[in-house]
Amino acid sequence: MLKLRKAGDRGHADHGWLNSYHTFSFADYRDPAQMGFRALRVINDDRVAPGRGFGSHSHRDMEIISYVLEGALAHKDSMGTDGVLRSGDVQRMSAGTGVVHSEFNGSKTEPVHFLQIWLIPDAKGIAPSYDQKTFADADKRGRLRLVASPDGADGSLGINADARVYAGVFDAGEKSDLALGDGRYAWVQVAEGRVRVNGQELAAGDGVAISDERHLTIEGIDEGEILAFDLA
Repeated sequence: MLKLRKAGDRGHADHGWLNSYHTFSFADYRDPAQMGFRALRVINDDRVAPGRGFGSHSHRDMEIISYVLEGALAHKDSMGTDGVLRSGDVQRMSAGTGVVHSEFNGSKTEPVHFLQIWLIPDAKGIAPSYDQKTFADADKRGRLRLVASPDGADGSLGINADARVYAGVFDAGEKSDLALGDGRYAWVQVAEGRVRVNGQELAAGDGVAISDERHLTIEGIDEGEILAFDLA
């Protein structure tokens, strides 16, 4: 069963420096019917103006993944991390017992576009930690590349949640399948372009919840970039 979440139905906040679309309830956008899917709690589609960003703020007991689509995202945190993420970079921050961080557009002239994802962790009160890796388009072209998993398999980022996160870039006609185990669910989020998911056409910003299916088939229509979540 597929349940579509259209881009135009998402929550929206335009703060001038930040243009953000919320797939699930977040900040001032509250919808009791959209509180997440399984362990997936937040997908924010954020565009940040040059030289602007999120000042220091705290999180705890959440797995936070940032997936950069365009531009440069500067990150600093209370663990001593200080760096810049660019297109193809994926960041994982386990907030655990608490972490303070800031995220800014690392460019004074160009916007930054990224997806911010929150996953509910399997355990609370763990030590905070951070990691990031680069997954080139060539590694995601026409396939689903594992970018985050509980065991860090295949060079993916290790996360403290029962979820496996895949990224894929698909030209028209390119196709990839993903088997889903018994009792597993999936969510597919289209970051850019257009794709078909199990025959359902999706465009940028659309998401779809998948239940009671044994596999996913992702097929490109226009050049599309997606994230797929295999969830308990």
